[in-house]
Amino acid sequence: MMQPRYAAMLAASAVALAACGGAGDTESDASDETRVTIDKNPFPSTYEPYPSDTVLITGGTVLDGVGGLIEGGDVLIVDGKVSAVGESLEAPEDARVIDAEGKWVTPGIIDIHSHLGAYPSPGVSSLQDGNEVSAPVTAEVWVEHSVWPQDPGFTRAIAGGITSLQILPGSANLFGGRGVILKNVPARTVQGMKFPDAPYTLKMACGENPKRVYGYGRGGFPGGAPYSRMGNVAGYRSAWAQAVEYKRSWEKYDEEGGTPPARNLELDTLKGVLDGDILVQMHCYRADEMAQIIDMSKEFGYKVTAFHHAVESYKIADMLAEEGICSAMWADWYGFKMEAYDGIRENIPFVHNAGACAIVHSDSEVGIQRLNQEAAKALADGRKMGIDISKAEAWTWLSANPAKAMGIFDVTGSLEAGKNADVVIWSGDPYSTYTKAEQVYIDGAKMYDLNTPNENAVMDFELGQPGEGDVK
Repeated sequence: MMQPRYAAMLAASAVALAACGGAGDTESDASDETRVTIDKNPFPSTYEPYPSDTVLITGGTVLDGVGGLIEGGDVLIVDGKVSAVGESLEAPEDARVIDAEGKWVTPGIIDIHSHLGAYPSPGVSSLQDGNEVSAPVTAEVWVEHSVWPQDPGFTRAIAGGITSLQILPGSANLFGGRGVILKNVPARTVQGMKFPDAPYTLKMACGENPKRVYGYGRGGFPGGAPYSRMGNVAGYRSAWAQAVEYKRSWEKYDEEGGTPPARNLELDTLKGVLDGDILVQMHCYRADEMAQIIDMSKEFGYKVTAFHHAVESYKIADMLAEEGICSAMWADWYGFKMEAYDGIRENIPFVHNAGACAIVHSDSEVGIQRLNQEAAKALADGRKMGIDISKAEAWTWLSANPAKAMGIFDVTGSLEAGKNADVVIWSGDPYSTYTKAEQVYIDGAKMYDLNTPNENAVMDFELGQPGEGDVK
């Protein structure tokens, strides 16, 4: 049975770990005077929107991100928010007007599966910080502590229309650790990129990767290691069983007081899932394994938010629709190992057509630069099979659906009044390989402009080293 690590006893005296995010971010605690609380947000977001103008984008083909299309549509941005979307909107006196005739306007693309910053460029071994392979269960690690904000991949991604992204640990572990949701803006620290009030997520992985990393003669890690798929499942269940008991011990303390439970960082994360505060994002390829994971989640009382890669989701699309579980998928990337063998190019449209939540993701520092083209491929493959999906509907794969699966759809993911003005103006139809993102806005601030490259952000690492004749 895998034993939780890094347990640290908390004294039963007046120990209070202050909650930086306010009362709503701390566990409920004992009613007596000796209170112990756990800070759920010890590394809070310090993100502040960049300065923005009042902007009226006029005359473009507008995809609202939730299935609507307006020919000759307008989008009004005021105070960093979408103020109105429609036709013939009147420009406020202070508005900067952008003529988008012949162009398309969409919500910013949201990539639900990225490793930027944790596997940054340049790809040297000293910067490879995405997998904590010290044990099969490492739910205590947080990928944000590996993210390097100076990764040039972030600026390459914004040139592809990416306004928000989820950074996940790798898939070496059964429980890889916490993911983090970022705004794609330049910042000195990862806290300066963290999406305010976005929930934390938990990366889990099934199938070949955990058993490949720890099996095949590589055992001997603390708490045991899986050598097989049945070992994987036993490992999940063992960890969840401990989390259930940990949750009960804190609930008992909340109700009765007395000596607080021993603090355990690994089980803090798993308890957060059981409490509904942390969303499960699970690397899983095969349909049969996804079905087993769903059963296990019901056994322990949590929900899988999304299966990632999910090349066989088409086989259980009806089940995923019924369970309300999203699938984050590639358009045509499969067949590179046995568990990815039975993929089909129509996977995304089949999942969509079944009424399930379909998402296009990258899992690649290169693919993130052209997710609009990945969606175009899936759209075309579906149409060849007779599945009539509109371009407006397909954009939900890139904005609304990932926003829902990341817990941020209330503030972004669509062009609707009151939401963050995360907007992309495209040079033409974004499903065309000839189209480029011309302007990208995040919270109403123009963060990228194709036509003024000298004004776009450049990462420190790209500035080069001083030469022999340079002033030092």
